[in-house]
Amino acid sequence: MMIEKLILAVITTNPKKAPSGTAVFHCDTKEEMETIAANLEAILDGIAHALTEELFIIVKH
Repeated sequence: MMIEKLILAVITTNPKKAPSGTAVFHCDTKEEMETIAANLEAILDGIAHALTEELFIIVKH
């Protein structure tokens, strides 16, 4: 089975901005958010996209 065009994870410093229905990682700082996004990008074989300064998504294209 091939997973394509799917949001795999959300990384945020603002829990109010996180959607439901996917894995959400809450971070205390922007630096922590960027580190977790980079690690999840590699682990999940996805691409990290910064939507705002407080919200990243990991997407499988």
